[in-house]
Amino acid sequence: TQQKPNIVFVICDSMDGRLVGNKDNVVKLPALDGMTKNGVVFRNTYSNNPICCPSRSALWSGLHTHVTQSWNNHKGLPQEYPTWAVKLQEAGYTTEIMGKTDYTSGHHTVSNRVEAWTRAVNFTLRQEGRPTPLLVGNSSTKRVSRDWRFADKAVEWLKETGAKLEGPFLLYVGINLPHPYSTPEEGENAGASTFKTSPYWLDFVDKSKVTIPQWIPMNEMHSVDFYDSKVKNCTSNFTRDEIFNVRQYYYAMCAETDAMLGQIMDGLREIGKDKNSYVFFSSDHGEMAMEHRQFYKMTMYEASSHVPLVVTGPGVPNHQIDDVAQLIDLFPTFMDVAGAVHPPGLNGTSLMPFLQPHVYGNKLEERPDYVLSQYHGCNVNMSSFMLRTGKYKYVAYGNGPSQIQPHLFDLSQDPDELHDLGSAKKDIVEQMDERLRSLIDYPSVVREVDAYNRASFQEWRNSLGEQYDHTIANLRWWMDWQKDPEGNQAYIDQWLKQSSGNLD
Repeated sequence: TQQKPNIVFVICDSMDGRLVGNKDNVVKLPALDGMTKNGVVFRNTYSNNPICCPSRSALWSGLHTHVTQSWNNHKGLPQEYPTWAVKLQEAGYTTEIMGKTDYTSGHHTVSNRVEAWTRAVNFTLRQEGRPTPLLVGNSSTKRVSRDWRFADKAVEWLKETGAKLEGPFLLYVGINLPHPYSTPEEGENAGASTFKTSPYWLDFVDKSKVTIPQWIPMNEMHSVDFYDSKVKNCTSNFTRDEIFNVRQYYYAMCAETDAMLGQIMDGLREIGKDKNSYVFFSSDHGEMAMEHRQFYKMTMYEASSHVPLVVTGPGVPNHQIDDVAQLIDLFPTFMDVAGAVHPPGLNGTSLMPFLQPHVYGNKLEERPDYVLSQYHGCNVNMSSFMLRTGKYKYVAYGNGPSQIQPHLFDLSQDPDELHDLGSAKKDIVEQMDERLRSLIDYPSVVREVDAYNRASFQEWRNSLGEQYDHTIANLRWWMDWQKDPEGNQAYIDQWLKQSSGNLD
């Protein structure tokens, strides 16, 4: 019998999915272009939660956030969770996991979790450094990121171990690029607002195709978007050059990421195992890169929630798929590649009907025609829930339309999401909201998150004792906090009392 195929899964952080599979791209991505010419590109793939740990918790478990309760960057899966890597090991795979995984609880800064817990407090404090472009090195500086050590380690493992294995293997490589770099001058809890690259990678960017995104006037912004922009330090003035440079440097960071992928794929070819290996490439979420007056992720706009997904492998056709897909689909897909039984209760649906249509084609009608994403973490003032189906994207906030205006976009006519139809198409909003509620009782999820936030904050505060005042004043919001420390603390106390009342 033929050996089960190997699986190589390379996942980066913060790559905008719209960059992959385009013939007229703003940046050269030779490794990904090679994959798209030899495999399947899923052109409408979404993160199930556009921030690192919750997205990866969904990816590694095959379950939605409201099932795992991975509400923020601090709260992920238990350490011993039976992920697809565990299941592949049980199916006879040798597994090698290297680089960024970030799906278990207890990581990221204290600031990150406190900002998420206090999102409903009646203040708006800047939590991030100003997005800043930084050019380093010269035209021969190829290795800007420390992530190259994982690409090197992956090739070393392939040559020293993978080449000698008789059975199948899973090689997972987690790359942190093109996630922005830390900004140390922002203090001890600094976030990551620096877009850093070298002239070498800038040469991969076609500057004539770098666009300056259109911004809606601040007084016309949706209230959730305005809060998002404010806490991300994006409401002051930016010159066109600043915006242009953030965007072109971000694209250059994507080019460096692509080169790491290329090195790993070259290593696979060199050991002669490429013909019997599936290679998957994706990202946990995207990067706003100054669209909608924001950077980072944490929003349902395409730049943030839309991720790349490209797959090559034995018998995989060369095809571009417009059907929607989501990261939770990878768990059942890996099980099918391995010929393993799906664990019960997975929320995702296998992508094999697209990858092996001659074997799984009859299962195409079993795939859902929608994706569901949600967000409950820092840098927003309320939860968001996104339903993407057909040409429409619907985003509900908090308890829904009765509390706050939702977003509705027709992506076929408005790919940049500049024309919100939430007010104009009430009938579509009603239909989409009804469909969303049939999939998730989102007001009850909001109540669950709010209760968790209050309890977690109270426990953290109690644990600090006399250190509380100093600690809370020195989180990422320290510059704004110090303008009115007593007033800000009063807002927190008020929130805790209100929350108590709402829960009774």
